[in-house]
Amino acid sequence: MNMPTAPAAPTTPGDPTGPSGQPETQDPPALANDLLTSARALGAARLNTGTAGNVSARLGAGMLITPSGLPPDQCRSEDMVTVDADGRAHGPLAPSSEWRFHRDLYAARPEAGAIVHTHAPFATALACQRREIPPFHYMIARFGGDTVRCARYATFGTQALSDHVVAAISERNACLIANHGMVVFGRDLPHALALAIEFEALCEQYWRTLQLGPPVLLSAEEMREVVARFSWYGKPQETER
Repeated sequence: MNMPTAPAAPTTPGDPTGPSGQPETQDPPALANDLLTSARALGAARLNTGTAGNVSARLGAGMLITPSGLPPDQCRSEDMVTVDADGRAHGPLAPSSEWRFHRDLYAARPEAGAIVHTHAPFATALACQRREIPPFHYMIARFGGDTVRCARYATFGTQALSDHVVAAISERNACLIANHGMVVFGRDLPHALALAIEFEALCEQYWRTLQLGPPVLLSAEEMREVVARFSWYGKPQETER
């Protein structure tokens, strides 16, 4: 399966912020348009189909999120739903059923500017095996550590699921969700979308590796070096590394 090109080049894992160190903000109509564009891009990238998955962007103390049960290609930008930090939704449509873990991730991770949740094929296949992704490839460090965890299972849309997701993504910017899919966050919508595409490619690589047998894993020391190098990856440097 050939993965599409990301719409923007992602930068440092664990640092999904703009130059100021905080996610950049937009006016609500422009952000709603960008949110809908991102949701549609997930379908074009084959990371979601139909009504599966959801996307959100931080908006002040709350967020803007895709609506519940409506495919992106049938949405208008004005269908995007504003949700306050206390969970109150505003607009004619209900927010995505997974609004709780979006809200709770923004509260737990102030560097997050946008969140992407998908049922992408390879990520979901691994999630259905409840597999943590080990350091089979150095690009695991792209997502903030030496593994990508799998959150415990809970019914979709529940506070229990949100609690599991927040725990699994601690010190990371991606996780799998058992028997469900994946979650990735970034500094803004293009960054989060790019990371989601990259994460699905990594999941495919791991899935294919497993067809040959258990992979040879990088050591803890090797991964520490990679994680350290990712601290400057994608940032301007005064001298070449």
